Amino acid sequence: MDTQTQQLSVKLADCVAACNHCATACLEEDNVKMMASCIRTDLDCAAICSTALGFVNRQSQFTDDLLRQCIEICNACEKECRQHDHDHCQACADACQACAKACENYVGTHV
Repeated sequence: MDTQTQQLSVKLADCVAACNHCATACLEEDNVKMMASCIRTDLDCAAICSTALGFVNRQSQFTDDLLRQCIEICNACEKECRQHDHDHCQACADACQACAKACENYVGTHV
């Protein structure tokens, strides 16, 4: 596995962990209903990043297509989490931003 692929794998795994942590932490907030959109977006983002990680590691021919979707969902999750002042939301937003950037850098560079 080349360095860029390894870096992408780490960013995807980090994003999965951050999103799952954020969703769980949001469930502990006082106003859980206010966090519903954040929780849903976190779970969607964790799911797509986890799936993308498998595609990357298998060197699937469909990796770039899936990573484009991953970028879109990571960006949406970052935007949602930035709206909340909680540390877990900000950490999740940072992980999503880094993951989207790693996906963008990877797309189109591997055959």
